[in-house]
Amino acid sequence: MRNSNDYCVIMCGGVGSRFWPFSKEDKPKQFLDFFGTGRSLLQSTFDRFKKIVPVENIYLVTNDAYAETIKLQLPEINDNQLLLEPIRRNTAPAIAYASFRIRAVNPNANIIVAPSDHLIVKEDQFVIDMKKGLEFVSHNPALLTLGIKPSRPETGYGYIQVEEKDMDGIQKVKAFTEKPNLDLARAFVESGEFMWNSGIFLWNVKSIIDAFQKHLPDILQKFSEGESLFNTPAEKQFIDASFPFCPNISIDYGIMEKADNVYVNISNFGWNDLGTWGALHDVSQRDSDNNAQLNCKTLYIESNDNIVAMSDDKLVVLQGLEDYIVAESDNVLLICKKSEEQRIKHFVTDVKFRYGDEYV
Repeated sequence: MRNSNDYCVIMCGGVGSRFWPFSKEDKPKQFLDFFGTGRSLLQSTFDRFKKIVPVENIYLVTNDAYAETIKLQLPEINDNQLLLEPIRRNTAPAIAYASFRIRAVNPNANIIVAPSDHLIVKEDQFVIDMKKGLEFVSHNPALLTLGIKPSRPETGYGYIQVEEKDMDGIQKVKAFTEKPNLDLARAFVESGEFMWNSGIFLWNVKSIIDAFQKHLPDILQKFSEGESLFNTPAEKQFIDASFPFCPNISIDYGIMEKADNVYVNISNFGWNDLGTWGALHDVSQRDSDNNAQLNCKTLYIESNDNIVAMSDDKLVVLQGLEDYIVAESDNVLLICKKSEEQRIKHFVTDVKFRYGDEYV
């Protein structure tokens, strides 16, 4: 039974530049079908949350530029469920916007905030954990995140240090640490006290607005100026005028690292944030030489540990390559060592500077 007080906010305004050129500004990774299932990452995320909250209680925060793409991919939503940012300002302003809108609709709302582009393998367990979290935040003035037990010392994820004492599997957070170096990540994993930060949050609308009041009062003040306009025809004009003046700050830095009422539910539902080509390689089907491919036919000769992605059904022949990304889309071909993939964002910046927007 889905509770009418339960809501979900799907964050889908990112550009996915780490997956360039497969993911580009005009069609970033959340709108792509990575696994040939016929559903994009966004559509899969939406399908998942339909099992947890009423469809009409799912809101999507995105950039103005992606409104039509979302409506094409999710024809079951109405325009009122799209919260359109005129400019990107990171996750804290986006969550504040969604919180003010939802509070105007239902001041008792319990809210899940989730990215649009993660992979969840064990969907039944995910639903159980979400419902448990919603129940917890409906009775406690807490900010809840989902923590994932780390399987390796990963430097691309944030970490959550947890206290030993727990309430029905939900533990108090001792500290957040953003993307450590490899030595520190190894120490975190060996200690057993640290979980990966999944970037999925749950709270009651009152709890998150109280947190903005305490930790990001400038953002709260900006949205409070138009409080009576939310969920009215005047909302969009107010957002277009006010949103660009919000600071560019994440919810992690702005609130979660500072608040003293943060809890974590340690979960095991086969999570992967699909944040890098390496992460995609790890969850893709691979041959006996650990090569993976997307949307193409391949012939690997003396090659191993590669990932190849094409924009249509091409044949790719690789000889003598080890641990490479080979990715093509439209008018761009990228060949890059997997170990250097954190530099792809910089490559995109360089391409934009030298050749303009045509290739990004």
